[in-house]
Amino acid sequence: MFARLAIAGLLCLLPLAGAQARTVYECLRDNRLSLSTAPEPGSKCKPKRVNDRKAKVKNFWGDQGPVRGNLYTTRIDGKQVYSTRNIKGWKEVAEPVKVRAPRDSWAHEGLGELGAPRLDVFAVQFRAAAKKTGVEDAWLRAIAHAESDFNPRALSPKGAQGVMQLMPALARAYGVADPYQSAQCIDGAARHIRDLMRRYKGDLVLVAAAYNAGTGAVDRYGGVPPYAETEDYVDKVQTLYASYRAALQPKRSGKG
Repeated sequence: MFARLAIAGLLCLLPLAGAQARTVYECLRDNRLSLSTAPEPGSKCKPKRVNDRKAKVKNFWGDQGPVRGNLYTTRIDGKQVYSTRNIKGWKEVAEPVKVRAPRDSWAHEGLGELGAPRLDVFAVQFRAAAKKTGVEDAWLRAIAHAESDFNPRALSPKGAQGVMQLMPALARAYGVADPYQSAQCIDGAARHIRDLMRRYKGDLVLVAAAYNAGTGAVDRYGGVPPYAETEDYVDKVQTLYASYRAALQPKRSGKG
């Protein structure tokens, strides 16, 4: 199956001219698809009509999915043409584009910020959940730090609840009656993370991405979904995880 690409930034370069729809070209070459404002030389291209209003929505390509990428330009028959394909002789005109997650996606930025490890918050609950599930204490704390900054009453714009920011459907699936009760929330999240680790064979990058955007998005893209929220979240959790692992290491006496 060919990898499908869509770059929202390309649409901003297309002239409106008062029309209700615009044309972009889906071009195939060397088993790789791209988008272009005109047929690409050497590629097999199909025109796609895009409604102006829908074109303003970054995920207008639907299940074809947007990914990050650069834009390249040249002049053909006196007309400026833009493409998402890196074609020899074409000029790069844009930095990598990050797209926002669709509104119905679970993907979110997280309410916590990077900062020093906090070992005094819900320490008993984290240790209990780690012992019960086998999920590392440092990983649970990194998720809680990124998700809510350890606020047990946190409520995200997407509807995620509690210190581990469980979505209501996920809380129900893991039998968490009250996500705002810290012990329940941490226990449910730990069991969910344990299942994600089994699903993704211990790949913590995919575990973090799935915790953020859902397993459906990770499986659909075959990796970290190309959403700005998810990519930033994964980076944040990895950084926090390293900090918590270091902070939780037993202190050495220096004798010997």
